Amino acid sequence: MTQTLGTVKDILALKLYTRVARLGSFSAAAREFGLSQSQVSRIIAELESDLGARLLTRTTRAVVLTDAGAEFLSRLDPILMALEDAGQSVREGSELRGMLRMSMPGSVAIREVIPRLAPFLQRHPELRLQVLLGDRPQDLVKDAVDVAIRLGRLVDSSATATLITQISRVIVASPDYIERHGEPVTPEELTRHRIVGGPASVVPTAWKFVRAGEEAVVDLNAHFSTNENEGAVAAAAAGIGITSTSEWACRRELADGSLVRLLVDWKTADIPVHAYFPMGRATRAAGRAVVEHLTADFRRELAIYAPRT
Repeated sequence: MTQTLGTVKDILALKLYTRVARLGSFSAAAREFGLSQSQVSRIIAELESDLGARLLTRTTRAVVLTDAGAEFLSRLDPILMALEDAGQSVREGSELRGMLRMSMPGSVAIREVIPRLAPFLQRHPELRLQVLLGDRPQDLVKDAVDVAIRLGRLVDSSATATLITQISRVIVASPDYIERHGEPVTPEELTRHRIVGGPASVVPTAWKFVRAGEEAVVDLNAHFSTNENEGAVAAAAAGIGITSTSEWACRRELADGSLVRLLVDWKTADIPVHAYFPMGRATRAAGRAVVEHLTADFRRELAIYAPRT
């Protein structure tokens, strides 16, 4: 490498450094780039030599950023993003390329997002898309996530977020459960029923209802709970109890009759769906493009199903 850090090889070194820094592991970064651990270690050592600064502290258990390494990383991210965007801007047909990493709950991905991605990927056949599934909290920066789709309230004030759409919240149970326990006709009657709890950010402990200016807030304790939304829907469909979830999460079960809506005269708060951009303004062009595609698709669906006056 040269002192000016200007060659293609240098750019690879910078990309490798960002992954080692975030993953805290030379071996993990090596696997991502298809290199050996010794190759990655050598490239990073050469980068440190050229910069005249120690970026990483290596121990037998972990790889930790030095103060200089943390400062370098914070300045490096927008530069690498800008380089990628610059290359993208001159490619013929504005075709997107490279790897795009997205993160979202499994239920959202399987039921709503992945089925909408085929037209987008057909327009950009050179783009590789990796979707990470799960409802658990995640370090989006460390995992190099470009875009994260999340339901419910905003939880990360450090990330840039945009509202994609809002979806209806529904109260549902199986016909078998209703036959055995009866159907609640007011929100207050839910306290006498068995409740299925889901992810906290989507299903709050207090269920709020509004009808003709009347408001009801019911505090409920779950008899069965899970941190995966699919689990809550499956439990309700199995007759374990009543759950509150997004209409997305149970659209199929409502259609086939394994779940029925309850308290339909009462309005519950819609669930916001946000796209998080961990890199803020430096978000890759592919990340912005896929969110624009999803937002437009959801808006078309809302327009199709909106009640006509």
